Amino acid sequence: MTGAVPSRSRLRADARRNSEQIRSAAIGAFQGRGLTVPLEEVAAAAGVSKATIFNRFGGRIGLIEAVIEEVVATELFAVIDHARTIDDAGERIAHYLTALRDLQYRQPAVNDVLLRTYPHSRQLMEICRVGSEANDEVVAAARASGALRPEFTAGDLHALVVDNALALKHGERPARDDYDRRTTYLLDGIRGSG
Repeated sequence: MTGAVPSRSRLRADARRNSEQIRSAAIGAFQGRGLTVPLEEVAAAAGVSKATIFNRFGGRIGLIEAVIEEVVATELFAVIDHARTIDDAGERIAHYLTALRDLQYRQPAVNDVLLRTYPHSRQLMEICRVGSEANDEVVAAARASGALRPEFTAGDLHALVVDNALALKHGERPARDDYDRRTTYLLDGIRGSG
């Protein structure tokens, strides 16, 4: 009766393979459609059952935390890090806002993070915290230099980013040219006289 009971090493290999297939499917689904993609679709793309996702990751939050680095954090933190290398405060906020809006357009999962769609995810909330600090830092420097209207605050920037996330997530997706033109209008509207 050889092979009737799978060996422990075979189960471990299957579990590892299933986990990697699920991670890969989740990355593709979340990048393409956001963090709210039905888990049944992720499971089907991975060739496993939805129950396997729960067994391996504990559900949606565990799965998000397993892939959020690849799906959102790496690119978002690159935007923040690059902005910090720009000496001119006016150029810095223009780059930051343009790059952030570009990321929102290309990566629907970014909007789910900015909207705090899954507040029980510690990693997602940490990404939000880092982003909020970057917003505060960029706005403070731009205001101090006169590059922003004096009444424009970090709270205003936050509201603009969240409003954009809501529009992209729940509204009709604009053509890229229209979207980029609106980014220019937004930048023109917040610039100071400095």
